[in-house]
Amino acid sequence: MSLGIWVLAGAVVAGVVLSALKTWADGRFRGKVEDVERVSADEVGGELGERATLLQFSSAFCAPCRVTRRTLAEVEGMVDGVRHVELDAESHLELVRRLDILRTPTTLVLDSTGAVVKRASGAPRKPDVIAALATAIDRQPN
Repeated sequence: MSLGIWVLAGAVVAGVVLSALKTWADGRFRGKVEDVERVSADEVGGELGERATLLQFSSAFCAPCRVTRRTLAEVEGMVDGVRHVELDAESHLELVRRLDILRTPTTLVLDSTGAVVKRASGAPRKPDVIAALATAIDRQPN
């Protein structure tokens, strides 16, 4: 076999592995957020949820953003005291930079004080959103 075929085979294998990893990680909420950021009601253009807030960053031509919007709206309707807020990433560049939003959709789960508890890039699944909300609600100050 020639060197070119080996290089091609290696590139195909690397592409398949990276694609599988991306698919596995897409939409999953990351555990602990290292540097706890806070988001204020003024920054989201309205009130935060009484118990938690689902903050979604979207863009105009993002198909997964529409799926995420539906999922988060359904969860908002299921859990009392939770608010879903969708922000256009392009219109909120300062906040996007501060929170290190790299792609859309990105969902941040905020506790009742506006602290970022969990984050997911890509379209999250409803059970994952509910589990992330449980973490945020458990952190509520008494």
